[in-house]
Amino acid sequence: MVAAAISATPAPQGSIHPITQVTNELIAIFAEFGFTVAEGPEIEDDFHNFSALNIPESHPARQMHDTFYLRGMLGEPGQETPAVLRTHTSPVQIRTMLANKPPIRIIAPGTTYRSDSDMTHTPMFHQIEGLVIDKSINMGHLKGLLNDALAAFFGLEKLPMRFRASFFPFTEPSAEVDIGCKRGRDALVIGEGDDWLEIAGCGMVHPNVLRNCGIDPDEWQGFAFGCGIERLAMLKYNIPDLRTFFAGDKRWLTHYGFAPLGGQQ
Repeated sequence: MVAAAISATPAPQGSIHPITQVTNELIAIFAEFGFTVAEGPEIEDDFHNFSALNIPESHPARQMHDTFYLRGMLGEPGQETPAVLRTHTSPVQIRTMLANKPPIRIIAPGTTYRSDSDMTHTPMFHQIEGLVIDKSINMGHLKGLLNDALAAFFGLEKLPMRFRASFFPFTEPSAEVDIGCKRGRDALVIGEGDDWLEIAGCGMVHPNVLRNCGIDPDEWQGFAFGCGIERLAMLKYNIPDLRTFFAGDKRWLTHYGFAPLGGQQ
């Protein structure tokens, strides 16, 4: 009787974290557009994280209150720069361009770090960035790609989208991407209504960034984009608080997790 009772007890089952689930969904979507996944170190040097991306030494992003600086230096002898926890996955774009000749078409999902913590920010978070370098790339290609990819992610045939002029040191022109939504008292509906929600940043790769990577901007051009994986997960799966992603609460993981073979728990 005891043996029968023990064997009847269901074995504990793990689940796929929403961050992993969304990352895999995005990788699959962009693979349909011909993108491959690129990776790089989470401990970076100042050159790859800032300088190569056309971020000047006076830029606020370099300050201690935004960036986790580590003890020690990285880089070639005589060219060492401070070590940091990468603040974005853009250094992966730099390393890819330094190591490969164009054309280039990659996405760079991964963990990033910034000195910030509240309901909508955490010191550790995840991004997915994309980079395309070719001879005839323009903003129209960027807009079409983001519209199709985000519509596929949210499971919509059409997704209202607008691009607002913005500024990033590593792109020119630069834009913030908003998607159409409807805000209710207890819900946010993507793809409906007359309201807007910021979802990503993007732009054409700055010529200085191409030059820093040994690519001739008179021959090649391209675009880059980036968005937060947690933000996409919160929107798609109605997760209200960013901090709960990292709390390690088994009840939360059971509720929002996904079965290993597909589908939400």
